[in-house]
Amino acid sequence: MRWLWVDRFTEFVGSSHAVGHKGVALSDPFMHDHWDAYPTMPHTLMAEGMAQTGGLLVSELYEFKELVVLAKFSKLAFHGITRGGDSVTYRAEIENVRDIGSSVVVSGHCGDELRCEGEIFFARLQAGDVGDQEIPKRLFDPADLLQWLLRVGIFEIGVKKDGTRMHPADYGLPMKSAG
Repeated sequence: MRWLWVDRFTEFVGSSHAVGHKGVALSDPFMHDHWDAYPTMPHTLMAEGMAQTGGLLVSELYEFKELVVLAKFSKLAFHGITRGGDSVTYRAEIENVRDIGSSVVVSGHCGDELRCEGEIFFARLQAGDVGDQEIPKRLFDPADLLQWLLRVGIFEIGVKKDGTRMHPADYGLPMKSAG
């Protein structure tokens, strides 16, 4: 099973901000695992949607070539429940960039209603950060990453900070896998 908590991006400006969307359906299996008699989207999955939105934004900052992992939620708050039929709009904005990683401010809205918000720090892992353990060069296989980015529409709407279009070749992603 794939755990994708963003269905589509409608805005993606590299090194700046991103807007992603998740349609919540009553038929989603997770809706009935939380409160059986009152199906809702668990807050943990709302947090994951914010993290995926912010994580892709931070990964693009490092051209999808660095090991970027969620290190911590500095702040996290929920302001209501999300039910079947709701559409969640996630927004992430780069707040701070440092050598060790980057922080983003994130939120999730259903229409005009704020449902969740937070601040997330994503760390850049480098050799030596995990002691003697060997760390992989990438967290995702380039072909798998390309497929994910294509599915959520990053290359249809994404632009770099200077306004030029984002293309898979800019990030060393294998275009032969796109077809």
